[in-house]
Amino acid sequence: MTPISQGRSRTAALARAVCVLLVTGMTLTGCSEEVDPNEGTNGVGRLTADEIQKRTLTAATSVETVRLHGSVVTSGSTYKLDMQLKPEGGIGSVTAGGQTFRLLKVDDELFLKADADFWANGKGDKDAAEGEAVGDEGGGASDTAVAGKLAEKYVKVPENDPSYKKFIGFADKDVLLGALLTLHGKLATDGHHEQGGVRCIRIAGDQGSGGTLDVSLEGKPYPLRLVRAGKAGTLTFSAWGSDFALEKPAESETLDYGGQLPAS
Repeated sequence: MTPISQGRSRTAALARAVCVLLVTGMTLTGCSEEVDPNEGTNGVGRLTADEIQKRTLTAATSVETVRLHGSVVTSGSTYKLDMQLKPEGGIGSVTAGGQTFRLLKVDDELFLKADADFWANGKGDKDAAEGEAVGDEGGGASDTAVAGKLAEKYVKVPENDPSYKKFIGFADKDVLLGALLTLHGKLATDGHHEQGGVRCIRIAGDQGSGGTLDVSLEGKPYPLRLVRAGKAGTLTFSAWGSDFALEKPAESETLDYGGQLPAS
């Protein structure tokens, strides 16, 4: 065999070897098993979206405590919430219109705690009545004086006050979760995701326009993140089952306003 023939033979052999490797590689790749995203999880990712929503509602309502953080848009107003909740009440902060106040609910009693700026805002001509309510003789208290008496106190909200009806739901676990954890429209799963390092399955109503809910694939199927329908806010949920202290404020820290609270 001539040198040229020998060279051609080596080239042909090399080409055949490369082809074998390519084919083998393609075969191995094609035969490899796909990774199951639900492997090692609680299994809810294999359920239908409707069943997942049922499971997560059951998990959320069966546990005693939760912390929620985020925003809720209702009646055209945006409220930023950071609340810890349990069946008998809740405690946390609410921000609306640039004003932040502390909210505390123990059984059926509701308290607000805020600074003087919060209470001084928007009282208008109610100074006289408010002055009498906080014990000022003559009922001629100034905005500053009234606000000073209310500032940094846990002010008890009368049950017939508009503020009671407006804010009581923010500190009621069953009412709040029942209202929030419902998606609208036809439900479908929307892929596997991760929230705070926890694997989750997302369910969506009407392809997302009816809201989305991320449900934990680890442990119990707790809700982790909710995007409400109609851009009505986004909330995250954490500390499921982690207890916290909840009790009425000390008498020295409490003020029973006695009448309708200042419009703030």
